[in-house]
Amino acid sequence: MIDIRHKILDNTSLLKRGVGGVLLLAMLILSSCSTEPQQKTKTTPKKPKAKIEVPTFNADSAYSYIQKQVDFGPRVISSKGWKNCAIWLEKKFKTYTPNVIVQEAPIRTYDGKNHVLKNIIASFSLEKNNRVALFAHWDSRHIADHDTENQSSPILGANDGGSGVGVLIELARQFSKKNPKIGVDIILFDAEDYGQPENSNYPLMQDSWCLGSQYWSKNPHKANYFARYGILLDMVGAKDATFRHEQISFYYASSILQKVWRKANRLGFGKYFVFENAQQIVDDHLYVNQITGIPTIDIIEYDPATESNFNKHWHTHRDDMKNIDKETLNAVGQTILDVIYHE
Repeated sequence: MIDIRHKILDNTSLLKRGVGGVLLLAMLILSSCSTEPQQKTKTTPKKPKAKIEVPTFNADSAYSYIQKQVDFGPRVISSKGWKNCAIWLEKKFKTYTPNVIVQEAPIRTYDGKNHVLKNIIASFSLEKNNRVALFAHWDSRHIADHDTENQSSPILGANDGGSGVGVLIELARQFSKKNPKIGVDIILFDAEDYGQPENSNYPLMQDSWCLGSQYWSKNPHKANYFARYGILLDMVGAKDATFRHEQISFYYASSILQKVWRKANRLGFGKYFVFENAQQIVDDHLYVNQITGIPTIDIIEYDPATESNFNKHWHTHRDDMKNIDKETLNAVGQTILDVIYHE
């Protein structure tokens, strides 16, 4: 390999070459012979940058949206609670934007059951090509496989599923009141949490998790859809949650990861957004990155003190509203608002 470097010669190097004195003498002679008075150049003062007004995230509002989801009961695909929640989500988003799509597709889960998934998409400023995608999953786990009791029963999923959706609905409300400069697509994935458990008696199914994001990534809601980057919210509501640099996010979208974490720390949320690495996590962002090429990060709670490395109530019946903290919701929601409105 040939290393070609451009040399920049300053006055010192010229003097060392013996030509600096000649140049300096010539400049002095020209200056003394000039009879034209030197005119003062006018400097135009720089205009101060206009302050960007960022809306204030309402954690009470986000909390109420999580409560509403939990009130439907478990949102397991094809269940009554899932059907009622889907209707509510579509209606809710339509109060903030007319551009709402419910993407339906047939799927088969690892247990051989057939379902029709529903991905719910709410878009803002469709005329803008400069876009950002915000993701979450709206379904909840069909079993409590990390609980010690009633493992075959579905969980409420207040944090795992509900929290990300609650934050995004509040963001939609803010976007409807004041449009960002960029276009935004809020995309709620279905069937994220219907993955095959470790102790399953069924034949192993590859890629059994994140079925909604797999389908959307292969079949976007709009032809040739692309966003500059994406942000996935998953388990963003527990008290004292910490979010670290998940490795798939770092691999595909390190600059976005740094942007969001720096923003959070500047806003005073450093106790939540920690500059430490976390292991790679199979989540919806994996398929968005691999299939669509949209650089996407995952804001997900990571707790190295637990066996699962997730929240201690992950995939248990204790993932209820007692597991939701408004301060954590505010840290995540305000950070995303600041990122979006400064684009």
